[in-house]
Amino acid sequence: MEYSPTVRGRRLIREMERLRHDSGLSMEAAAQRLGWSNSKMYRLENGRSRITTDDLEDMLDLYGARSPQREALIQLGRDARRRGWWTAYADIFTGSYISMEAEAASIRINAHVVPGIFQTPGYAYEVIRRTGPAISAEDAERRVAARTARQDALFSRADPPEIHVVLDEAVLHRQVGGLAVTPQQLAALAETSTWPNVILQVLPFAAGANAGMDGHFVLLAFPDPEDPPVAYVEGLMGDVYVEAGEEVDRFTLAWTHLVTKALDPAESAGMIRTLAKEQQ
Repeated sequence: MEYSPTVRGRRLIREMERLRHDSGLSMEAAAQRLGWSNSKMYRLENGRSRITTDDLEDMLDLYGARSPQREALIQLGRDARRRGWWTAYADIFTGSYISMEAEAASIRINAHVVPGIFQTPGYAYEVIRRTGPAISAEDAERRVAARTARQDALFSRADPPEIHVVLDEAVLHRQVGGLAVTPQQLAALAETSTWPNVILQVLPFAAGANAGMDGHFVLLAFPDPEDPPVAYVEGLMGDVYVEAGEEVDRFTLAWTHLVTKALDPAESAGMIRTLAKEQQ
């Protein structure tokens, strides 16, 4: 399984690349001085392989890092290797998204399905089974358990993130699991919209064509200004993490347009409650 760096891991990679540039070394020259192959150096600087303690210390020696920067980077390396709760579900949570979500200060979601962090077990099970026909019932149950663990971890944080969701109205009308599941999910969603760290807006059909029609995306921002915001797009062909400033700005602009077209939180909660009662 390919290594997927955490937020701290990404920060360490940026710092090491910066030190290499400051020392006037190209990637190839640094690899040669360290006695490494170019491919190893590439994988370390592009987050494809984990930076071990020995490798980190060798790089710090080569780049001339001194105290207290050296000690701070070694500690950052230790933090980056720390195992998170999600490692128990490494077969399910592939990629870096969950580790980034776990450290995010704010999460903005353009949603075309109830976001996983708000799904009831019944709704989650139906979504998992219907979007992945090859998934067995047993595997689906494990994935639901992982999703529940994710919710518990996220909302039990001492500093839970601010979560802002723009939810397409179609999600509220789509029957997922029928009358045994959908009304319960809508009622739970209405309750979630009252949480102090959650803003939920419904994008009504009347909004027409909009900036979110290209598909689901998430914008993550972090408490440390050294960690730039990330746009995340998930699809059948795999996950895409967008970190370049200009590209993230495009998602941010799309988000701004969505928010202005969506119903305000009070109207949105009212719509969700009404639909929940109508389907009971």
